[in-house]
Amino acid sequence: MNKEQEILLVKSFFVKRVQERVLHELFSPKKRDQALYRLDHLYKNMLKNEYLIEITPPNSWYEDIYELLKKHGAPDTCYCLSENEVINGKELPLKEALEHAVGFGFSSIISCIPGELAYFEAEQSFGAPPRYLLKKPTNH
Repeated sequence: MNKEQEILLVKSFFVKRVQERVLHELFSPKKRDQALYRLDHLYKNMLKNEYLIEITPPNSWYEDIYELLKKHGAPDTCYCLSENEVINGKELPLKEALEHAVGFGFSSIISCIPGELAYFEAEQSFGAPPRYLLKKPTNH
């Protein structure tokens, strides 16, 4: 777990009213999962909607999402917050992280450019799960 990365991710992309609670949960081993579970269904109340850019279907191939992120300036490595324990709290090659997150069925945030660009996938309830770029406008 990289505390600095997670603080920046939460402060950049989560709405102010949930930031303190999410950070508390992320840094508490017993509560860490709760922050990620809530993202499954409540992400529109937790994430800054003005930074959510929907990735329209078909969007289920991780290599297509990799290419999209690269077009937006993503480097080759990223930081992962995910319900997938294989990648959660780790810095990984972007392609490897996406391979584990895309289609996993539960929430993941893949931070590409800290505080500026990330990939978010919500829980899959039916059909393809909601998938988004989290991107701050370039004038920020």
